[in-house]
Amino acid sequence: MTETEVRPVPFYKKLGFTLLSLSLICLAIYLGKNIIAPFAFAILLAILLLPITNFLEKIHVPKVMASLIAIFAAIVFISAIVYFLSSQVSGFVQDIPSIKSHLSDHFATVQKWVYQKFNFTVKEQTSMIATAKDKIQNSGSDVIGQTFISVTEALLAIVLLPVYTFLILYYRNMIRKFLIALFKGEHENKVKEVLQESRAIVQGYMMGLIIEMVIVATINAVGFFILGIQYAIFLAVLAAILNMIPYIGMLIASVFCMLITLSTSNNISDIIGVVVILTLVQFIDNNIIMPKVVSSKVKINALISILGVLIGGALAGISGMFLSIPTIAILKVIFDRVEHLNPWGILLGDETGIKKSRIYTKLERMKFKNGPEKKITVQQNQTG
Repeated sequence: MTETEVRPVPFYKKLGFTLLSLSLICLAIYLGKNIIAPFAFAILLAILLLPITNFLEKIHVPKVMASLIAIFAAIVFISAIVYFLSSQVSGFVQDIPSIKSHLSDHFATVQKWVYQKFNFTVKEQTSMIATAKDKIQNSGSDVIGQTFISVTEALLAIVLLPVYTFLILYYRNMIRKFLIALFKGEHENKVKEVLQESRAIVQGYMMGLIIEMVIVATINAVGFFILGIQYAIFLAVLAAILNMIPYIGMLIASVFCMLITLSTSNNISDIIGVVVILTLVQFIDNNIIMPKVVSSKVKINALISILGVLIGGALAGISGMFLSIPTIAILKVIFDRVEHLNPWGILLGDETGIKKSRIYTKLERMKFKNGPEKKITVQQNQTG
């Protein structure tokens, strides 16, 4: 073996470095989630608002005003949803006395059923519930403290989100130049492709989620109105918003809608009807709406999606669940461009064979059109 010859790195060393890198990344996300999550949401929002800012700048609106107008439009849209939900919640709060009476009736029925089936007296059940209440009250100060911290962090994130979004939109050209310069040379074209396809995927995914939310909310509302469920619009919109959390959101929405229906109705048929409607909507969403509207933009298989949502939730809570899918989609774009990471791109994809996404194929055609095709034309003109 000559001195210039380089020995290949053993597989176990590569695996060790990979696992160590993943562990450090996960630790950084877990410890810095309060900083990373708002910034990540700002990146998604900035990418979603990019077409608006580009359009405004094309009609000679100043860059700062274009970014501010786009952010203002997003704030108005989000505020309208929050106002609608808060108005519905205020009506729900006014009915709390009747809800309590309904819950008391249902609770008495459950106690009677437990006594009949398990011979567990009402007095013993009440004693166990009182003991549980004492334990909750003893730990109440910790719960209040954690709730205060969570609310403070949420308010801070809400304040920082528009600021981050504006700065990302304003400095987007500088950030793009930085990323291209960072990999300047033979990888420059690949970096440009990754940025272009990532932007297209995130925009398509976010718009698809919004369209899906509107469709799901409409179907839920129609079903709940047919059944005569109280707070039909509120439950329909809430279920549609929770459905934006992949796979887990609709399960949480179903449990919440069942509990609200249970507290406002004495008929068991209403609860069964809510379950049937949500199950039917979930089936339609998974087999028709999601594949056509959302999944066509993000080519990730279901196994990786579920694992990503669970890992994102463990590392960064609900925000991590929501951010997991676009993050995995961007990683797949990067893996498809880096030769040594191609196997990971195949693992993340949902193709049974090795197929390229529509966006990637379109980019390749554009590249071919701007490259080899022109060369062929020039050669033909020279020979002609």
